Parts: sequence; C-alpha cells; structure tokens
Amino acid sequence: MATSRPGEMPAAEVDALVRAAQAGDEAAFSELVSAHLPVLQGFVGRTLNGHADVDDVVQETLVRAMRGLAGLREPDKFRSWLLAIAYRETQALLRRRTADPSRAGEPAAEPVDPDGDFAERTVSELMLADQRRELVAAARWLDVDDQRLLSLWWQETLGQLSRGQLAAALSVNPKHVAVRVQRMRAQLEAVRGVIRALRAAPRCPGLDEAVQGWNGVADPLWRKRLTRHVRDCVTCEQHAHGLVAPEDLLLGITALPLLLGVATSAAGGAAKWSTWAAVRGYLSRKAVAAAASLTVVAGGVTAFAVLEEPATPDAPAFVSPAVSGPPLATGIPSASPTRSSTPSPAAAVGSGVATADIFVAPGGSDSGDGTAARPYATLGKAVSVVRAGQTIALRGGTYRPTEPVEISGSGTAERRITISNYRDERPVLDFGRVPADKWGITQRADYVTVQGLEIMNSRSHAYVCRSCRYGVFQRLVIHDNARSSLLLRDAGTIGNKVLDCDFFDNRDPAAPGSVGVGLAVTFGSGTGNLIRGNRAFHNADDGFDFNDFADPLTVEYNRSYGNGVNRWSLPGWDSDGVGFSIGGGDRAVTAAHVLRHNAAWDNAGHGFDDGDDKGAMRLTNNTAFRNGGVGFFLRATPGTVRDNVAVGNSPVDAVVAAATGAGNSWQTGDGTTALFRSTDPRAAEGRRAPDGTLPDTLFLATRSGIGADMSGG
Repeated sequence: MATSRPGEMPAAEVDALVRAAQAGDEAAFSELVSAHLPVLQGFVGRTLNGHADVDDVVQETLVRAMRGLAGLREPDKFRSWLLAIAYRETQALLRRRTADPSRAGEPAAEPVDPDGDFAERTVSELMLADQRRELVAAARWLDVDDQRLLSLWWQETLGQLSRGQLAAALSVNPKHVAVRVQRMRAQLEAVRGVIRALRAAPRCPGLDEAVQGWNGVADPLWRKRLTRHVRDCVTCEQHAHGLVAPEDLLLGITALPLLLGVATSAAGGAAKWSTWAAVRGYLSRKAVAAAASLTVVAGGVTAFAVLEEPATPDAPAFVSPAVSGPPLATGIPSASPTRSSTPSPAAAVGSGVATADIFVAPGGSDSGDGTAARPYATLGKAVSVVRAGQTIALRGGTYRPTEPVEISGSGTAERRITISNYRDERPVLDFGRVPADKWGITQRADYVTVQGLEIMNSRSHAYVCRSCRYGVFQRLVIHDNARSSLLLRDAGTIGNKVLDCDFFDNRDPAAPGSVGVGLAVTFGSGTGNLIRGNRAFHNADDGFDFNDFADPLTVEYNRSYGNGVNRWSLPGWDSDGVGFSIGGGDRAVTAAHVLRHNAAWDNAGHGFDDGDDKGAMRLTNNTAFRNGGVGFFLRATPGTVRDNVAVGNSPVDAVVAAATGAGNSWQTGDGTTALFRSTDPRAAEGRRAPDGTLPDTLFLATRSGIGADMSGG
C-alpha cells in the first residue's frame, strides 16, 4: 500500500474512506473531498493561472470522481487518480474557451496554444525561449503514453507527486518508473534533435530528401524515419548537441498560491455534507445532457455510472462500465443477437489529430456549427460540409446513425481531407440501426485520409470505397458486420493505402460461412494500391479477398488467422475460410499481385490460394502454418514463389504447378515446427504497439531468414 507524504491524509485512512464511499457511504466521500480539496484547487489554480473558471473545473472534477469511484481498483491511490481527472477537465475547458468567440476577450490561462495537446499544456506556462519552444514542439511527437508520462513526471519534478504516486498513476512498480522515464526522455531528446535539424538554415540536403512526401503531421512513422536520419547523418547529428536537460526547462515555472474558495475543514460535518450536496446539485443541473447519474448494484457493490449520450425514445441508453476499456462488440443485429465471439485485441487507434476544422461528438447537434464548442452529432453532417484541406475530428463515444454515411467531397494532392479520432479518444460508429440493404459508409471521393475509428454492426458492408483514388485508411478497427469490414471496388481504384487496421468477426447468420470477410479489394481495377500491416481474423469466410481485381496489388506484412471457423454455432455452415484469397472470381482477370512477408495460420481453408488466376504473381517470404487446407494452393499462376514457409497444413503443404519456385521450405526440406522460434500465437494476436503497428513477436519467425518477418512495426 502507498505511503503518505507530510501533510497528506495517511494512505490507510484514504483506503478505508474510498472503500466506504464505494459501498455507498456519503459521509466517507465528503471526507475524501474535504481532505483533498486544497491540493485539487491549488493544482487547478496553477494550471489556469487563477482564472475565474477554477471553481467550475474543481466542481466538475468532483462530479466525475463521484461517478467513477466504483472503478478505482486501488483505493489508496485516490489522490493521483483525482489529479489525473483534473488534468483532463482543465484541458477540456481550455479547448472550449479557445473555440468560443464570446470569450475571445478573456485573458489566456496559458501563454501558448491552449488547444495544444496534453504534454504541450504541461509546459505551456514556460517562457518561450528557443529550447522551451523546441521542447513544446517535441512533446507533440511523443506517443500518447509518453505524453502522459511527461506530464506526470513534470508533477514529480515540481514536488506535486511522489515517485510512488507517479508509479500508481502509471500502474507500474516504482522501479519500472525509472526505466519508463529514461525511455521517454531518450525519445524526447531524439525528437528535439529532429526539430532543430528541420529548422536549420541551410538544411541538410539529405534531410530535404528524407521528408519528401511528408505532410508535416507529427506521427510515429515519420518520427522513426527522421530520428533515424538525424542519428546517422553527420550534418544533422550536430544539432542534437548543447540541449538543456528537460527538467531544467520544466523547473522554470513558479507555483501560484493555493486558492481556497470554500470551507475545507475535515472536522466540520456540515462542510462535508455541503460538499456532497453541491456535487449532487450539480448533477441535477446537468441531467439534461450526458451527465445523468445512475446507481447500479451488482454483486452487493454500489457503483456509479454515467450516460455517455442523451437517450432518445427509440434509443436505449448506453451506460459506461465502471472500469474503462474497449467497448464490447455486440454482434450484428439478427433474430437472436449475441455478443461478439472474439474480444478485440485492443488495437490501438493511435494518436489522432490535435486540431480540426470540424468537430463531431455524441452529445452534439447537427444544428450546431461544427466547432469544438458546438460540434455536430453525426459524421454524415460533417462530411456534407467538409472542403478540401479540412480535417474532421470525432470525439470519443458511441455514435448510432440511422442513415448510411455518404462521403462524396474530394480533397486534392496538396489539400487532403482527413477524418480522424480526436487525440487519443476512441469514437465508435455502430451501424446496427441502418437498414440491411444499405452499406454503413460509402465513399466516392479521392484524397481522403480516414484514421482511428472503430466501425461495427453493419448489416451489410461496413465501409465501401468506390473508384477511390489516393485514399488512406489507417488504424481502423472494423468488426461484427454481415459482409465485410472494408471493401475497395470498381474501376479507377488507384493509389490507395490500407495500413495497420484490424478486421474481424464479420459474418451473416442468413448465409452461414459463405459471406463475411475481413478486407476485400475486388470487382475492379487500378494500380498503385498498397495493403500493409493489417490483420484479418475470425471472419466467417476469407480473411483477405482479392478476387476479380485486374491490376497488381502490393500486399505485405499482413496477418490472417482463424478465418472460416464456425465460432457462432450457426447451422448449415459452409465456408472456404482462406487466409489470403489472391485470385479467381467470375471475370477471369490475370492480376500479377505481389505478396511478401504475410502470414496465415489456423484458417479453416488454404493459407494462400490463387483461385486459378493466371496472373504472374510474386510470393516472397510468406508463411502458412497449421491451416485446414493447403499452405500454398497455387495451381495456375506462372509467377515466382521464393523463400516461403509451409508447415503443418493439411493435407499437403504446397501445390505449386506453374510458378517458378526456389528456396521454399517444401523444397529445402524444412517442413517441421523446429524451423520456428515459437509456435505460440498469443503475442501476434495481441495488442498492437502504441503507434498502431503490429506487435513484435517470435511466433513463426525463422532462424534461416525464410518465411514472413514477424517483427511488427
């Protein structure tokens, strides 16, 4: 159990009060509030520079603490948990203040952009000297977890948190905190070097070449590329010299005096109950929106929950669980709806956009103006007004449209349209109410980037892109739909990229096993399309389907597993269950697809199947393991098949009739599991990296260099 610092309520007493409050003791909660109110007000007061909104933020923090208290699993860490809530509330206030024109004349609480991201706000009160500006910019490049760590570490540096409380906020032991901080600082220092190199005049010609094609957005992929260049470049590396330590920059802030606006005596019973009454009163005033409180009794424990969106007469309210986490998949609507058979692997939606032109939120209104202060309620409204070069940000929560979404407005090569989650929030589009003869989202637009969304429950296809050019689909989680997660189709499908997405649990009880695929690029043509870093798993039919697509696709570093298995006990099951269906169909196309470093395992059918397509395909360094059919069922393609691995498939590992083969496991005699460093798929099927890339794993990795590279991002 955590120990207390001088002046704090003893940890054992905090633990006892939290447990009593969780059991419904109002007096215990009031005592917690009274004891922690000074530090809470002082913290919010420092963050807002003593602004008049301090009391409102403190009150909203207490409201959220009351609702979420049942989910606090380690009661002695109440203080750290309460301050984390306050951080989020101050951030939300600053975003609203920036977006509200009526408050334009108010003094800013921070001398830098109050709509900056979480870690930027941590250092926003610093003087804007060159290195402090660089530190602010570098914070934007960190992963979400490192941004949060930077903020908490800053509190520790100022003495607001102990090392134990920092560890509690991160849910790790204190020894591991030092490792986490060291890694975060190393990443921060590397990015500071990149920022200096980018701002240098004249700039290194090699760096100019390295940034070709970059849109200026600080994302993990470009961070990795540019830090590698600066580290290895003699010219750029010198810019990383002479950097002041981050803690020396952070310590430039001066703490403000505590702002005590209400009675806080823990001994005053009236004060305790007045605090509780104020919180309850605030709840009653907010009941018209998304702040209605509920009391739920489960297993003898009283829990507080909150409505995430306004309930409508025909819409059952969604109640958030006491413990946060990815929403449960509810399955496609049917006569006997069931929960998804497959829990989400918690694929990271990744850090979304920090600023946007148009906002959408579950509690918004389509009669609003789409600003952060008055967001739209539906994606359909947002895409109907978006223009080239603009960004749409979806706030976290569940959206339940009753009409399909049509995306028809295009961007340009220089001015793309972006549809994204907001920061690290998780928007979920549930299309269960859209009629079964409609697709969830239909896009007929070019130069559109769609990222960080979860899409589910369409009774047909979830997302269909028709004749789209130069689209980017990345870090999407699409599941529990009737026909497919994502479908790219029709002539003129050119230059699209599908990156780091998860597609799973698609099936239709009306056609058990014959439909329900992960990703499909089919019924069309077009060059320059890239499929990379995706997973398709536990679908009723094929994982990846490229039938009837006339031009070559580049398909690399993808994983397909567990497809074609009747996980729902549906009668009359009939599934091909192929990992990668890379040819065939009704139009006799001859596409020369390129597949490299893909892996297929535990599918009901073949691992890789050319579908009798006579295109000159090239398959290099792919792996088929333990599939119910043939590993590589390539009967017609006259292409090349090199350095692939097939082990444990049934009834044979490979049928390669016309293709030229060399270095494959069935030719070299490496046909046993001894070839692999691991046959345990759990890491490969688990959580993605924070930047959305595939998890690094030894599963199916070989020591000889043949087969798929399973090293993730």
